[in-house]
Amino acid sequence: MSSWLRPTTADIGLRSYAASFERLFEETSYGMQNYLIDSESAKKIGTLIHHSSVWNVSIALHEEMNSILLVKWLEEVLYQDEVERKWMVESTVRIQTDENSIHLEAHVLWVSSESITKEVEIKAVTRQDLIVMEVKEFEEVSSHWPEVPSFEGPGWFCDVVFDI
Repeated sequence: MSSWLRPTTADIGLRSYAASFERLFEETSYGMQNYLIDSESAKKIGTLIHHSSVWNVSIALHEEMNSILLVKWLEEVLYQDEVERKWMVESTVRIQTDENSIHLEAHVLWVSSESITKEVEIKAVTRQDLIVMEVKEFEEVSSHWPEVPSFEGPGWFCDVVFDI
């Protein structure tokens, strides 16, 4: 596991770690979904019919593009579940930039959301306390929360808060 729920003054926070930038997006979306799904649904996912799709998100290049791209990706995962009725089971993320934009392309395995029971609902992915940051080799990201471990680079980490 590479994502941990963390306390916030309101709502719910999540901290994720990963060895690569792309993997950070995968781990954070899995952490978000693990928070949503009930334990019985989580156990039966492997027995359900899996489908595959490609999901895309793009934003303009700017100073906070890594953070905003993460928010847009998590919003896309929520949209696919709530509107398209596709519950992401697994993803492989690729991120590329061109002269104007940063693009995320995810090859996704999904099951019908009709087969999933959720314990809670996320209303929004917020920008409150939002951090997406690269951690250099031998650099340590300490944790202020006993339930969340510290992390030593190289790699990436993020903090994101969900409005529930």
